[in-house]
Formats: sequence, structure tokens, C-alpha cells
Amino acid sequence: MVPVPTRLNVAPVPPDEIFALNAAYFADRDPQKVSLGVGVYRTDDGKPWPLPVVQKAEKELEKDNDLMRHEYTAIEGDVPFLKIARDLMFGFGGEGKDEEAKARIASVQTVAGTGANHLGALFLAHHMKPSTVWLSNPSWANHMTIWELADVPRKTYPYYHAATRSLDFEGMMSTLESEAQEGDAVLLHACAHNPTGLDPTKEQWMAIADLCERKKLFPFFDSAYQGFASGSVEEDAWAVRYFFNNKPDMEMCVAQSFSKNFGLYGQRVGAYHYVLNRSATAIRDVVVNNLCHLIRGEFSMGPRIGCSIVKKIMNSEELVADWHQDLKVMSSRIKSMRQALYDELVRLKTPGTWEHIIEQNGMFSYTGLTPKQVYALKDKYHIYLLKSGRASISGLSEKNVKYVAQAIDDVIRNVL
Repeated sequence: MVPVPTRLNVAPVPPDEIFALNAAYFADRDPQKVSLGVGVYRTDDGKPWPLPVVQKAEKELEKDNDLMRHEYTAIEGDVPFLKIARDLMFGFGGEGKDEEAKARIASVQTVAGTGANHLGALFLAHHMKPSTVWLSNPSWANHMTIWELADVPRKTYPYYHAATRSLDFEGMMSTLESEAQEGDAVLLHACAHNPTGLDPTKEQWMAIADLCERKKLFPFFDSAYQGFASGSVEEDAWAVRYFFNNKPDMEMCVAQSFSKNFGLYGQRVGAYHYVLNRSATAIRDVVVNNLCHLIRGEFSMGPRIGCSIVKKIMNSEELVADWHQDLKVMSSRIKSMRQALYDELVRLKTPGTWEHIIEQNGMFSYTGLTPKQVYALKDKYHIYLLKSGRASISGLSEKNVKYVAQAIDDVIRNVL
């Protein structure tokens, strides 16, 4: 047989670090192994935690036996779910309230937060054509991939000050002030910045909003942890709501995920909200129409089951109360593990300062460990985290935190 040459022009793409790390962890047979890589919530026993409120909702949905539960929805998604997602994100009080403000928001359902980021990038690339999107340095690695695929030029603004392990707010502001151009998009993490766990203060958020308004930049919020980071949906949405309520003549958008705060990682529940300025509400339906055009050509409509769970919970006062309690359970455990790791490192007199671990917020900590130290943790102690030093605090437990701290102490002292 004569070989037929392929028409493909492909080269190897580096594997996704997080998923590759997770695969290596599962292949590891060491009984003391610890996963600090993937951003998923785990119990103190290291097991998945289907939220109790989600399990209640699933039982109620099973009793409902809705014959439509496997049918198509609309291209824009499940409309009642979208109203819930919008109201949760922007703090509206429900039907019949805040109608003028709601008229500014064009919402569609997406395939989780990743899909919302991708759809938003694609929509802006087609219809706003930003000359640049500004990403924090560092940022969630997938942000770079998403905007690369949307063919929008990427630049970064300083965010992490390595020497102090703190937010480089001055570097961020000076770079955007001097280099960002009118019409550029600026990617902002609404809370629990991934990977650093460092968020601006409310006063700093106000300054960022003023800068975006003055320089006519386009804020693109990624909201992946609302309620999960602090235990309060209001606190974690503060920045988004401030921009929305205090800058009504500035347009923006929000990619919203329900993976973390409802524990629906595999259900892929998300929404994308494009916020018009208050003078442009007449074109909201046109915006939805154009978003639907992109959705139809890509995935036709968002998945149904996960958003049905969210609807069932959010339409019940009792279940909403249960959900808020579940959020407090998750956020409290994360905070307690931060404190436990910090306390143990201090007890060991581990070289360096470790206050940043308890000052950071949300699921991740930018530990300050070097790539060599990260590799040493994996090779010697079977502890898995990203080479950047980003650790998923959820992987810590009362059973392993002393082991992890001792391992960190060892590599800090012996691996440069």
C-alpha cells in the first residue's frame, strides 16, 4: 500500500499541566501521596463532596419526573435559569424589581465558566475587535489559550509581587495607565484570583473601575468562585456589582461559573452576561441574537441537568438557606486548612515568611515555592502541585497537613 500524505499541518501541543499532574497523581501508588493540583473541593478525608443541598435537589427532581427533562432548551439556554444566574451575579431582588437595570444585561447559558470565557472572547473578537486583551501576570493558564484561539493579541499587566508575595497593585495600575489603549479588554478575576489567591481591596477595585472608565477600557470579569471564596455570595460579587451600579455608562461582561459554588464540576453549568451602557438597552435582544448565532454554530445550547439543579435550589427558600450553609462549610474548611498549614510552618521555623498563606483568599495559594522545590516535593514526598508553586488548599486535611508542612520545610532548607 502506498502511503497517502496527510493534508494536516499540526505540531505537538504541550499537555495541560493540571490534567497531566492529576493523571500522575492517580498513577502514583504511594500511600502518603497528596494532591494539591486540581481545583476541586475535597472533604477532610480527601473525598469528593456532593453538596447536601444538591443531593436534596436531585431527589426532588427525580420525584418531579419531568417528561421534558431530556428535551432541547432554547439556543440562549434555559431562560428561567438565566434569570436566576443574572440576579445572583448582580444582586437583583427578583421579578418586578430593578427592571431598568436588568434591561442592560444580555444573558446566555454556556458550557460552564470556561465556555463563558470562550464565548465572551469570541463575541468581542467578532463585534468589538479589541486590539489587545490584558491578562494578569500570572493568570489561569486557560485564559491565554482561550484568547489565543479567539485570535486577540494578548498582553499582561503585573499582578504578583514575588519578593513580598503580595498584590502588585501599583504595577498593575501603572502598566494599564501607560500602555492600555481605548477599546482594550481587561480580564479581571471577580474574587479568589487564580492562581495567586490575592484580590484587590474594595478601595483598589474602585480605582480600577475609575481607570477603566477614564481610559475607555472594557472590563471582562471571570467569576468562578461566588460564595465559595468567602462563604458570602454578596461579598464575592462586590467588585462586579460595584462596576455595574457605579459605572452605568461603561460596558462590561461577566463569565459566570457554577462549578465550585454548587459542586457541579462535571455538569458544566455557566452563563455569560454582556452588560450594555444605560443608553444602549434597545439593542439587548440584538446582542442575545448575535451570541445565539455563535452558540448555534458551536454547541447549540447549554446542558440541561445541571441548571435544573440550580433552579430547583434557588426557587426554594429552604434550599437556598441550605446552600448558603454548604458554602460556609466549604469556605470555612479552606480557611482552617490555610491556618493549619501556616501554624505548622511557623512551628517548624521554616525559613521565610508565610503570612501570605492566610492572607490569600479562596481555593488556591501561591506558595512561593520554586519549580525545583515543587519537583522535589513530588519526587521525594509524592506531593503534587503546579510548577508555579500554586497549591490547591482543598487537598490539605488534618491528616496530611503536618506531613505537607514538614515536606515544604525540607525542600525550603535543602533545594534552592
